Amino acid sequence: MGARRTGRERALQALYQLEMATSTTVAEALESAWSASEEPKRDPDAVKFARELVEGVQSHREEIDQLIERHSHNWRLDRMSRIDRNVLRLGIFELKYRPDIPRKVTINEAVELGKNFGTEESSAFVNGLLDRVAVALNKP
Repeated sequence: MGARRTGRERALQALYQLEMATSTTVAEALESAWSASEEPKRDPDAVKFARELVEGVQSHREEIDQLIERHSHNWRLDRMSRIDRNVLRLGIFELKYRPDIPRKVTINEAVELGKNFGTEESSAFVNGLLDRVAVALNKP
């Protein structure tokens, strides 16, 4: 598995933990995500990417959550599953703040996270919402 995919998975796990235990720090959540993984070694690129994602989502969370609310049809943020909500946060952060990552890559990776960690409906939900946000942001 590539460094960025691994980084996204650990970032998702850390964001989930940060939402569950609000007293947890970013560093603690990331350490917990890495410790829980079955990978024997930590790829430094994956570690760096995961940290960038988690810190970016956390620092822009209010704006990201507003974009989710604005573009989700008939779904309030608090009614979404924690996994779906955090996959969307990661995807929107990449779409809005990471011009180095193509739209298609961001959406495909988010869909994969939804398939691997969410429910049967997660991937379609994530795909549709991120596509609407990407169009609104004029992300190429």
